[in-house]
Amino acid sequence: MEKKKIKLTISGSSKKTISNIELTKLKGKNSVIIEKKLGRFGNKASFTKTNNQKTSFKSKLPFVFKEPKFSKPFTTSTNDFEKRKLAEQRATRRLKEELPQRGKSGSKRRELKLTISRALSGEDIETKGRSLASLRRARQKENRDLKKEEIKENLKPIKRDVKIPEVITIRELANRMAEQSSNIIKHLLGMGVTATINHSINADTAEYLVQEFDHNPVKEQKTEEIIKKIKEVKKKKLKNRPPIVTVMGHVDHGKTSVLDVLRKSNIVSGEFGGITQHIGAYQINYNSNKITFIDTPGHAAFTEMRARGSKLTDIVILVVAADDGIKPQTVESIKHAKAANVPIVVAINKCDLQNADPQKIKNQLLEYELIAEELSGDTLIVEISTKTKQNLDKLIESVLLQAELLDLKTDYESNATGAVLESKIDVGRGPIVNIIVTSGTLIKGDYFVSGLKWGKVRAIINDTGTSVNEAYPATPAEVLGINGAAKAGDDFIVLESEKEAKSLSDARIQEKQESNNPLTFVTQDSAFKDKTSEELNIIIKSDVHGSSEAIKNAISQIKHDEVKSKIMLSDIGMVTETDVLLAKASNAVLVAFNVKPSKEAKKLAEQEKIAIYSYNIIYEVLDFIKNKMSGLLTPDVQEKIIGSAEILEIFKVSRVGKVAGSKVIEGEISQDSNARVIRDGTIIFKGKIESIYREKNQAKQVSAGLECGITIKDFNDFQKKDVIEAYNSTVTERRI
Repeated sequence: MEKKKIKLTISGSSKKTISNIELTKLKGKNSVIIEKKLGRFGNKASFTKTNNQKTSFKSKLPFVFKEPKFSKPFTTSTNDFEKRKLAEQRATRRLKEELPQRGKSGSKRRELKLTISRALSGEDIETKGRSLASLRRARQKENRDLKKEEIKENLKPIKRDVKIPEVITIRELANRMAEQSSNIIKHLLGMGVTATINHSINADTAEYLVQEFDHNPVKEQKTEEIIKKIKEVKKKKLKNRPPIVTVMGHVDHGKTSVLDVLRKSNIVSGEFGGITQHIGAYQINYNSNKITFIDTPGHAAFTEMRARGSKLTDIVILVVAADDGIKPQTVESIKHAKAANVPIVVAINKCDLQNADPQKIKNQLLEYELIAEELSGDTLIVEISTKTKQNLDKLIESVLLQAELLDLKTDYESNATGAVLESKIDVGRGPIVNIIVTSGTLIKGDYFVSGLKWGKVRAIINDTGTSVNEAYPATPAEVLGINGAAKAGDDFIVLESEKEAKSLSDARIQEKQESNNPLTFVTQDSAFKDKTSEELNIIIKSDVHGSSEAIKNAISQIKHDEVKSKIMLSDIGMVTETDVLLAKASNAVLVAFNVKPSKEAKKLAEQEKIAIYSYNIIYEVLDFIKNKMSGLLTPDVQEKIIGSAEILEIFKVSRVGKVAGSKVIEGEISQDSNARVIRDGTIIFKGKIESIYREKNQAKQVSAGLECGITIKDFNDFQKKDVIEAYNSTVTERRI
């Protein structure tokens, strides 16, 4: 009996080709006919399996599969393969539409392929369930999506609190906002401002930019505000302190002489020219009462010193010479004292002289609202004489009376604060600052800040030259241990630790650097500004900072439209090799005030032919600078026309060249005089008349109305109707 053939319709998503099915079929024992249902295009195919292990393929397709040989690869034509692939795809789509979806959700296995065993067993073809790998991939996709959402949330702009100083660079602002500097520059370009990453902007502009980038601007606390809090005097345990008295007045009125008598010393002899050029502080003890005196210079150049002294003082002693009266520096001292709102005690000096007139001085003081007590005023006026020591004790008593009225008290237990009166560099001891302690107690070993410098107190030396361990309020002292030369007028603040002192000094340096680099805008006026004025470069080296400052300020007051002074360096200490090299590189004038050059610097200056100008009196320095600046001025040249001649004919003479046959129109033409050739109203040449010919003979001069031949040195381009104008010039040197 012939075995019943099993027919199976191929469908599903299996990607197995017919060739692979053919290979698998060879391994089976039974024969299976696989019939392909009619597709959309009506083609039909079937497989027949027999017991002799031979396979025949019945199909309407134009090809038949033969038994494969494993020694050679199984190949088909490209067109046949594409047709089979399309037929499989159509069958797969139809099976998905006809078969119901699998209802069991707990299936753990996904049927991917149609196998011969499944076909023989008659197992129903069901829809495919999700495998573990598929579920794993789905979870991974969900996790990736969640991560993307988290990243997006994290990428949302963060609103930051941005500290804004007075001046900040665009780079630093971008770093503080965590923004790209290019975005800030683009924003500035939109505002019409061209800037680079290294440009500095002020606080207002920075605040605007921070707000534009959706951040919170916070104005940074200045170092001065921090210092103000440190300086706040504790109101606990206040004690009386000695008064600080500043002696002020015109030069040579006897200010230092008063202190000489009070201190029983001879300070005047130590000053060059008999004038005080350094600010000094001294303390005296009168009937168990201490008084601190500050001596200020009287010369006009020392205005800053006087102003500095008035800011520190409690009482001002105004010294006026009875034989000289009120002078410009006297008036200036009165203004400083009134600006500082301190009481004034007037000392009329030199009352022992025959031409002394104290009453005249009192009347002059009325103009400045200084009314004596005998005239129902509140100003104490004492007539003294330093030569005869007249009424000096009365002067001190007047000062103590004013101090008692002021009721001066301060805290002795807090950290010391003070002010720098002077600074200098000692060859053996290094940088030194002269200070006055205003509050607290300065102790050896304290860490401090003074201006941009900081240090540790290595030694404290009082006004008598004695080394001490402590300095109390209103006490003048020399302090050693600063890391550089401080600036006169700077504050002096003691801090708790070295770290605090260093950080505060660094913060001040940073603020100064930022303030020196503001954002500038190029305008048409600045771009085309006349820069033809001459400059005199100056290097100043002095013994103390106060003198250097006074010279610098005095030079800055010397102004002229055609020449300017430029301070290349103003420092303290002896002249070094570096100063000489700087003077050579910048073509500067090197001025040494009360200092000498080192041996190396002196030798180098001789080699490089650099002059070092040494002076001891400030008058001489200022006169020298004026002379140097005057030398850069263009001298005044005055011209006087002495005659003119018109060219009528031009002749060529052997060994002479071209000769202008001319007629003198006005004045006279002289040999060797200056001449200019004028053509059509324009000067075409300036030179000197070389020779004058009159009737073939040389002549020294020719008067008006006469004809002559004229030759001009280095000029032969004569034309008819040119005018030769003869003139004399006078050169006058100009002074500032």
